[in-house]
Amino acid sequence: MFTDRVLVTLVHLRTQLPHAALAELYGVGRSTLTEAIGEIRPLLAERGCAIPDRPGLRLRTLADVFAYADAEGVVLRIDGTETQVRRPAAHRLGRRAFVSGKRKQNTIKTTTISDGQGRTLFSGADRPGRMHDQTAMRTEGIAEQFRLHANVKAEVDEGYRGLANELPDQVSAPPRKPRDDAPLGERYVWREMRCRQSSLRICVEHANAEHRKWRQLQRYTGRRETYAETHRAIAGLVSDRAARRATLRKPSTELALARSVTS
Repeated sequence: MFTDRVLVTLVHLRTQLPHAALAELYGVGRSTLTEAIGEIRPLLAERGCAIPDRPGLRLRTLADVFAYADAEGVVLRIDGTETQVRRPAAHRLGRRAFVSGKRKQNTIKTTTISDGQGRTLFSGADRPGRMHDQTAMRTEGIAEQFRLHANVKAEVDEGYRGLANELPDQVSAPPRKPRDDAPLGERYVWREMRCRQSSLRICVEHANAEHRKWRQLQRYTGRRETYAETHRAIAGLVSDRAARRATLRKPSTELALARSVTS
């Protein structure tokens, strides 16, 4: 049944149990279970990310995220995350493209965009681990989106320094480290500014941490061709949970505000 197909796909995304083990649990053949996951996973990936307080509306593309941020005055937080994947076969073209210079492993990079509460608004721009974070987003057209939406602002890390230099009024990156012979006061100021910028950007790190709670994004053992689809599906499910929490928390907040006003 369709419900069983959805449930087994969720179990697979959460735990990364082998298809043979899940097939044994559900009493079906391995090929049947693989077919079910292959049918449901694209549907979950195409749903996009949920918007808090906007039931029925979802963000599926980078253009949707910027339009939402422009309309609601949301300051975006942008960061990249890496997931280890299988090493390509020997002598295969493009084999070195997956070797991450930072982690020294075969990885795939994904860019995450969140709001100030750490709620996922976008997960995409999947590229091999060797590609720079900024290059991955530029190929998705992020600079053009900033120009189209001049009121949208974003907090980024050092990996997007070039984007911050190009759009200083919209993109905020950590301050540059002073020289070694700089006065002590200047170094103290730099450290304080860096901590403030980091505290504004930490929420997107929390969003990535929520994604990595799912076993699939800790170390992906499936085919690399299906990784992007898997990551989008998990990001959409995580955003659903965050939106649901915000909805459940809202009545209690309004009740507390009403009590304080009446008292």
